[in-house]
Amino acid sequence: MASTLPDPHPDGIAPASPAPERANGIESHGIDHIPDSERRGRPRELFPVWAAANVNYLSLVVGGALVLMGLSLWQAVAVIVVGNVFWLLTGLLAVSGPAAGAPSEVVTRAMYGVRGNRVNNAVTGWMISVCYFALNLAAAATAAFSLVGRTGLPVNNAVKALVVVLIAAVTLAISVYGHTAIIRLYVPIALALTAVFAVVAVAVVRHTDFGYVPERPLTGTALWATALAGVGLIASGPLSYTTSADFSRYLPRSTSATSVAGWTALGGFLPGTLVCCLGAFAATAVDMSDPQGALEGLLPGWFRPLFLLALVLGTVALNALTAYSAGLALQAVGIRIRRSLSVLVDGAVSVSLTLYALLVSDFLDTVGNVLQLTVVLLGPSMAVYATDILLRRNRYDGLALADETPGSPFWYTSGVNWSGALALAAGVAASAVCVDTAYTGPVAAALGGIDLALPVGLSVASGVYAVSMRGVRGAG
Repeated sequence: MASTLPDPHPDGIAPASPAPERANGIESHGIDHIPDSERRGRPRELFPVWAAANVNYLSLVVGGALVLMGLSLWQAVAVIVVGNVFWLLTGLLAVSGPAAGAPSEVVTRAMYGVRGNRVNNAVTGWMISVCYFALNLAAAATAAFSLVGRTGLPVNNAVKALVVVLIAAVTLAISVYGHTAIIRLYVPIALALTAVFAVVAVAVVRHTDFGYVPERPLTGTALWATALAGVGLIASGPLSYTTSADFSRYLPRSTSATSVAGWTALGGFLPGTLVCCLGAFAATAVDMSDPQGALEGLLPGWFRPLFLLALVLGTVALNALTAYSAGLALQAVGIRIRRSLSVLVDGAVSVSLTLYALLVSDFLDTVGNVLQLTVVLLGPSMAVYATDILLRRNRYDGLALADETPGSPFWYTSGVNWSGALALAAGVAASAVCVDTAYTGPVAAALGGIDLALPVGLSVASGVYAVSMRGVRGAG
């Protein structure tokens, strides 16, 4: 059907095997199947992609928030490590890209059916991606506002809006150019960010109280409740990347699945853990309720503009991946639109949400509520995806997945795979009654505020799907 075709050409006719890029350098493929003749690259190229996206301001904010929540330094570090272990799931999902030659937004037709997957992409793909884009853009904008303020210009609402639009424009340019631009740009971006954050780390470590314990240490139920909430907060990062196959799908079909999973997971885990820990370290010395201003106070004056630029650059790198996947999700919903244009549509929506987050609501409250509540949906979604990969032994027929007709092997019943839909619904429902964030579910209330939304949602969704789909074990 139309939505699975490559980006349309000026003459309205798409070639049988389109080039991965047009003459102007913009990626021509959307959610269509990538033929073997156009596969290239090595799995280690995935490491800088995920590393650049995880050396960012939001990770500092979240790391510092754990100490603000009442954890001691080493309790916070333990929570950070456990939460970032979920990058292993992100790595597992990435192996389906080379196997199918298709992005995650298409591979999930195997789980939800052709029509059911459109609903899945509208919610867990497009809507969540746009929310994360807006949240990250808000984080970058706060750093950019400080840079503007250093020039002597008034940082009023008009200037703020202009800054948000400019950052979004740079971000969307990378996303529009697409896969090759991301692979090429993220190596120097990762190196530049690593250099800047290494200087920040030296300054922060010099002031860190490694024996930090809050005046009133948490114990018993309160400690477990806070620790589990923190794990959910950290895990929301890797769990948000149910789209990791988007960036591995150009790798040759014969690429080692272990290497794809390993380089993806390592690219997220290492910088994610280190930068979050840096935020926790800083919180023992300064007030991380204002993370940007607090961190600037620890840095030499000449370095502060570089630090602010790095915060913006890191978030641009993160959001370019988010916008790229959001564009594919919009296509997978069934809208006949070229990928490059769908990215711009996503950007326009995200900019509107960002301006609201910055000019109307409280930023830190927004961060906490969005990241923790998305776990209710993203945990079960990732569990269903990962379970399907294991059941099928990562055997996916990309051409069959591209078929949206009633004759498709993934049409199931009237276009819906009810096993996947029910597994996801069961996981979300189980997670929702266990949550203790913006609201307290009945299970969390009975347990004194202990939030088991993440493990319960993962387990229920995976278990229901494995039982109901056991007949497809090893099938492609």
